[in-house]
Amino acid sequence: MKVIMVAVSSINGKITRGLDPNIYSWTSKEDTKFFFSLIKKHSLIVMGSKTYETVRKVIKHEKDKLRIVLTREPKKYSEEAKKGMLEFTNENPSKLIKKMESRGYKKLLIVGGGTINTLFLKSKLVNEIYLTFEPKIFGSGKNLIKEENLDITLKLISAKKLNRQGTTLLKYRVSKMKGYDI
Repeated sequence: MKVIMVAVSSINGKITRGLDPNIYSWTSKEDTKFFFSLIKKHSLIVMGSKTYETVRKVIKHEKDKLRIVLTREPKKYSEEAKKGMLEFTNENPSKLIKKMESRGYKKLLIVGGGTINTLFLKSKLVNEIYLTFEPKIFGSGKNLIKEENLDITLKLISAKKLNRQGTTLLKYRVSKMKGYDI
């Protein structure tokens, strides 16, 4: 299965500004447009429970789009689950991918946050990364990746300046993880 990670970050690696989970308060309309174009193209989307908590009120459930929320407490969300559209699990990334492949999925889009990004990277499952850098610096906020012992080499596939401010969209292919060639 092809696994694609997408994220937006300040240039110092923060995916939130302080404790504010609303990324739309500081990200550009160009990044938002790109992000939703990716959502539209993918039928399998994975996020963590903190990301879900932030977006749960604006998610539009569609019959041909499955959103999976990785959480330590899937039973907590049992009332919100919608089979085939919104599912909750505590499976590890490898097991989840095998299960989704058996259901016929060929691509998975990871929409974060830092814990989920790290889980998939640490499991050596990510093939591509779309990363938008907004020309901002925050002194505090959540990191794109949790502090873990990772050693991953990326190859830049494309770079595109999205606006006059300097918002930049980078596309990378994961080329090497320590002790593991892709």
